[in-house]
Amino acid sequence: MRTDPVDPEQWLAGYDRTLARAAANARAASESLRNTGGRATSPRGEVEVEVGPSGALTGLRLSPAARALEAEALAQLILGTVQDAHREAAAQVVDIMTDYVGEGPALELVRDNLPVDPGAAPTRRDDDYFANPPGVIG
Repeated sequence: MRTDPVDPEQWLAGYDRTLARAAANARAASESLRNTGGRATSPRGEVEVEVGPSGALTGLRLSPAARALEAEALAQLILGTVQDAHREAAAQVVDIMTDYVGEGPALELVRDNLPVDPGAAPTRRDDDYFANPPGVIG
């Protein structure tokens, strides 16, 4: 079986193009990730939160109705709403990384290192906070 010799200059030019595409894709993914975040509002609107790309809380708004809640109920409502915002942000990260790396081990690594399961649906209902509140870590 005869193989034609590869011209080193052509090979290097092709390799440079591949590296340039990879670098451009990485910059685009990085920019997209910087612009991710999540936003969520509690079922009755007492709490609205925003989280940034890392999941850090970047905004918190309490409506006047929040003042009527007991401290423990309000704390639970805030925590649940933040978790909803985390899920939204995590789903955005998974979408961006799926476009960048595709399905496979790299995407699994991303999923495994997210603070929440991006595919999980919110598990709380309107009255769940008050009837069965999750614990607050203090």
